[in-house]
Amino acid sequence: MDGAAILFILAVAGVAAIFLFALKGLLDQLPDVIKSAGQVRDEWERFKKKGDEADKPPELPPSVAVSPDDEEPPAAA
Repeated sequence: MDGAAILFILAVAGVAAIFLFALKGLLDQLPDVIKSAGQVRDEWERFKKKGDEADKPPELPPSVAVSPDDEEPPAAA
């Protein structure tokens, strides 16, 4: 009986150690997953903004009116 109890205790400790090792590996990857999710969210919002801007007509630069008095005479060749 003593041998079975020792084996049971070692088995439980082994399973707990494997579980903690796996949990640590998962938690170590969590910050990268959260960072990637934030980047995906930012890119999605940027994509949606580009879609909204595509619906609008492009803005033209303001035209500059030149009065005939402001024109310079052509240079002599």
